[in-house]
Amino acid sequence: MIEPAIPKRDRFWVYAAIAVLAVLAWTYTVYLGLRNTLAPMFMGWSVTDFFFMFVMWAVMMFAMMLPSITPAVMVFGRVQEKRSVSGRPNVPIFAFVAGYLIVWAGFSLIATFANWGLHASGTMTGMMGRVGPLVGGTMLMAAGVFQWTNAKSTCLEHCRSPVGFLTQNWREGTAGAVLMGLTHGIYCLGCCWLLMLLLFVFGVMNLTWIAVLALVVLAEKTLPFGRQISRILGAVFLIWGLALVIGWVPVGV
Repeated sequence: MIEPAIPKRDRFWVYAAIAVLAVLAWTYTVYLGLRNTLAPMFMGWSVTDFFFMFVMWAVMMFAMMLPSITPAVMVFGRVQEKRSVSGRPNVPIFAFVAGYLIVWAGFSLIATFANWGLHASGTMTGMMGRVGPLVGGTMLMAAGVFQWTNAKSTCLEHCRSPVGFLTQNWREGTAGAVLMGLTHGIYCLGCCWLLMLLLFVFGVMNLTWIAVLALVVLAEKTLPFGRQISRILGAVFLIWGLALVIGWVPVGV
C-alpha cells in the first residue's frame, strides 16, 4: 500500500526531535564534564565503569555529530516528500538517523576499549584525562597527515554532498533507510574518526575541546571552504604534534 506524503508539520517535528536529542546529548556531556568526580589515578575498571564510560562516549559522539547530519536529514526529508507525492513508498526519516547513530555507537565501543587500555597501562593521567606528550604528539601528527589524504577527501565529499549521496545510495523501506544511515555514518566515521580520537590528547572530558572539535566537523562538512579548513588544520596538527613530541610545548592544552 502506498503511504501518503509527509506533511510539513510532521517534518518539522522530526527536525525538532533531532534538535532536542542533540540538546539532551550536549546537556549530559556538559554535566559529565563539570562533574567528573572519578579518581584521577584509579587503575581498575569494573563492568559498571566500562558500561558508563561507553554511555559517556556514545552520548558525547551523538552530541558532536548530530548537528553535522542535519543537512543530510533535511535533504532526505525533501526527497522523501517528493517521492511520496509521486506515489513512491514512504521511507522513515528516523530509520535513517538511527542507522547513522548505530555507526557512532560502534565507534564509541571501540573508543571505550581504547580508553580502558590507555588508562590501565598508565598512559593516561586518569579515566577522563589525557595521554602523555609522546603518544599525544604522535596522535596529533597522525591526524594532521590524515587530513591531507585521499581517504579523508573521499569521505568528506560524501558528507558534504547529501544530494549526491542519497541519489547514489537510495534504498526502499525501513531497512533501506537504516542501511542508508549506516552507509552515511561510515563515510562520516571515515572522515572524522581521528579528530574524535584527539580527545585522548586534549582530555576525554575537556568541554572546550569537545565543542571546538564539534565545530570543526560542522565547518568541514557545511562551509564552502570546508576542504581548505581541513587541510589547514592538518598542517596545524602536524606541527603541533611534532612540537609536543620534541617538548617545545607543554602537555596541557
